[in-house]
Amino acid sequence: MSDGSQGFLGRPPDTATADDLRRFQVWQQEDGVPVPTMNSIVSALRFFFTHTVDRADLARRLVRLSHPRKLPVVLSRDEVARLLNATTCLKHQAALSVAYGAGLRVAEVSTLKVADVDSERMLLRVERGKGGRYRNAMLSEDLLTLLRRWWKVGRQQGVMHRDGWLFPGQHAMKPISTRQLHRIVVEAAQAADIAKRVGPHTLRHSFATHLLEDGTDIRIIQVLLKTTTYCPPTA
Repeated sequence: MSDGSQGFLGRPPDTATADDLRRFQVWQQEDGVPVPTMNSIVSALRFFFTHTVDRADLARRLVRLSHPRKLPVVLSRDEVARLLNATTCLKHQAALSVAYGAGLRVAEVSTLKVADVDSERMLLRVERGKGGRYRNAMLSEDLLTLLRRWWKVGRQQGVMHRDGWLFPGQHAMKPISTRQLHRIVVEAAQAADIAKRVGPHTLRHSFATHLLEDGTDIRIIQVLLKTTTYCPPTA
C-alpha cells in the first residue's frame, strides 16, 4: 500500500475496512486525483488486499472509475487538401496521402514496400506484424497516380527499388521512421495554417469520418480499417 493511502488511514493498511476504502476514494476525487491515477491505485490496492494480506473481500469493494475519452481531432476535406499541398516534397505528400486515402496507421505507412502496391486489384497490401499475415487496404485511382509519380521521381533520385521500401528514409535501405512522419504532418499543418493539434493518426480518423459523411455503412468502414487477415499465396 502506498505511503499516501497509509497516511490517510492513520494505521496499518491491513486493518482497513470497507468504509475506509470508500472514504479514501471519495477523498481522492475531492482532492482532484486524475481518474487514470485513481484506477492505477485501485489495481495496486486490489493486489495488496488479495495477495499480501489475504483480504479479497476488501479488494472487491474498490471501484474503478470510467475515464471518458476525448473525441479524436478530425480535419475537414479542405483542411486535408491544404495539409497535403503544404508538404515540402513529393515523397512526403505521397506518404501522407496514403495515410489519409487508405486509412492506414503511421507504422503501416512506414513499412509499406513497393511490392505492396497492387495496381491490378487496386489494393495496398499491409503487413500486420510477424508471421506473414497481411490485410488489404483500399487504393483509389488518384492515390495510385500519385504513387506512380513518386515512383518515377524516386527512381530518378536513385532511392526507389522494386524490392525496396515505398517510402525510404534518409538511407534507401531503411524505411521512413514514424517519428519523421509525425514531424512531417505537424510541419505541414503549421504551413497550411491549421490550428488543430494534428498527427498522422488524425488523417486516419479523417478518412473514416469522411466516409461516414458520404453515407458509407459503418460496418464497411470498420472492415476498411481492420480488414480480416489473409495469408499470401505460396509460390
